[in-house]
Amino acid sequence: MGRERKIIIQIFIVLIGVIFIMRLFNLQLIDETFAQKAQDNIIHKEIEYPYRGLIYDRNGKLLVYNKPEYDLMIIPREAAETDVDKFCAVFNITREQYAERHKAAKKFSSILPSVFIKQLSHEQFASVQDLLIDFPGFKVKARTGRAYTYHSMANALGYVSEISKSKLDRDTANYYKQGDYIGQTGIEAYYEDYLRGKRGIKYKVRNVKGVDKGSFKDGEYDTLAVTGLDLKTTIDIDLQLYGEKLMEGKSGSIVVIEPASGEILSFVSGPSYDPTLLTGREYGNNFQKIALDTAKLLFNRPLMAQYRPGSIFKIIQAMIGLETGVITPQTRITCDRRIIGCHGAHSYEDLKGAITRSCNPYFYSVMRQTVLQGRSKDIYEDSRLGLNEWNKHVRSFGLGKPLGIDLPNEQSGLIPDADYYDRAYRGRPWKFSNIYSIAIGEGENMVVPIQMANFATIVANRGHYYIPHFVKEIGDSTSPLDMFKEKHMTSINESHFELAADAMQQVVEMGTGLRARIPGLEVCGKTGTVQNDPLPDHSVFIAFAPKIDPKIAVSVYVEDSGQGGRAAAAIAGLMIEKYLYGETKRQYMEDFVLKGEFLY
Repeated sequence: MGRERKIIIQIFIVLIGVIFIMRLFNLQLIDETFAQKAQDNIIHKEIEYPYRGLIYDRNGKLLVYNKPEYDLMIIPREAAETDVDKFCAVFNITREQYAERHKAAKKFSSILPSVFIKQLSHEQFASVQDLLIDFPGFKVKARTGRAYTYHSMANALGYVSEISKSKLDRDTANYYKQGDYIGQTGIEAYYEDYLRGKRGIKYKVRNVKGVDKGSFKDGEYDTLAVTGLDLKTTIDIDLQLYGEKLMEGKSGSIVVIEPASGEILSFVSGPSYDPTLLTGREYGNNFQKIALDTAKLLFNRPLMAQYRPGSIFKIIQAMIGLETGVITPQTRITCDRRIIGCHGAHSYEDLKGAITRSCNPYFYSVMRQTVLQGRSKDIYEDSRLGLNEWNKHVRSFGLGKPLGIDLPNEQSGLIPDADYYDRAYRGRPWKFSNIYSIAIGEGENMVVPIQMANFATIVANRGHYYIPHFVKEIGDSTSPLDMFKEKHMTSINESHFELAADAMQQVVEMGTGLRARIPGLEVCGKTGTVQNDPLPDHSVFIAFAPKIDPKIAVSVYVEDSGQGGRAAAAIAGLMIEKYLYGETKRQYMEDFVLKGEFLY
């Protein structure tokens, strides 16, 4: 019995030995996991960040470029002998801040480098460079940040900052890492994939103490960083700066487009901020101040502000009336102010005169005839059917939906249809007499300034448009993205637009748009005075010039400034003059705008 037990014990010991030998064989010769981990302890990847692409205006003037920045890195084990008091004095931080950052770095790794101070400027780095030798365990890693030639165009250009956790989680391609920088808004965000370039990688050998022993296999596996693509924008920076000057102290927007191409020449959002504030180490503090400013400096008004279109909308009503055959250019309608209020001394206008004098009863009647065409014997159903047909025509002008321009956060505005009013009335019946204020650009109609500038291009082009856009060249490609080359047609026959152009010319030469008149130039425009109770009305104006072969189309919104023929018309005229002639000779008009007393 004792001998059998002895044999069993011996067999058990042999089995355990065999198991250990097999496991050791597997670890050393078959399973590469531990070999890889051992190699990872001595071979480390260093990211080489590329230069971001540069941004130019349409004439080759540099708008956005790169400037050197430096991250101060720490290896906690090597920094143990650092004179903390001296370090804090040199880098202007407290002992508490030092301790907190040192603790975070040590938690990450005691032998691998991590960021201790971000984004030292070139000047800051130069002032401490010779002192770094006194602080073992600290070294500098170079990268680049954004810089600006002009303190201008912040809302269109956008800004670059460290990627957020939420964006990192949405990065399905796994391109970005924590600490990377990314375009957050504007052109920087929309064209991020072109601007960012491609990171390079250098493999370095370090011993167990973290000491750098040089390149792994003489750099055989290293890759070079690839610089991002440059962008040539459609912006005329001289016109942009002039527009921003005119908008100083005002809230609103100026959008200028080249009708033949859809290229955006100027894009002013007021008030705005200096783009240089959202760079460097003070980014966090400055962003908070800008974001909390009650003037809404980050609010991109040309794309995001939604207003009623006002009387400008009457031109669209006229075009729909002609297309549907409910009126002709010769149709005269009595200005019956018992139906809807009006202004000015007129009583019985034809279509051109109604546009020129902005006759409310005329366009009330045009829309009533457009909507109520007897499609159904039921007045409520007839209103529903007619409104939906009207809606289709209006939407063909690019209203009620985003145009699709190359900036994020574009709003759609609102052009109501039958479903909208069904929801608004919560199932109760409604008919045209309940909604007629939309006939004159009031009520539920909402537009965005970029849409109104685009509408000006539609009339200038006699019925078509190209999606407005900011970039005309990407890298070596001398054309914009394909979607910006497509011609978009309205549902209106192009022949009808000649009347609109004639009427708009008349508005400027003898109507409410006199302040946009430029001697020797056929300017076509339309004023709008948009209700804004209880505050003063918004001043609105659209225009294009010259009448034949137009080179410029513009929309101007000046909030709380009263009549469209004052602030907005004056600014639009000055922008046209500046672009076509390179200067403005009407100094009295510029003085009027800069003074800003539009309600008196």
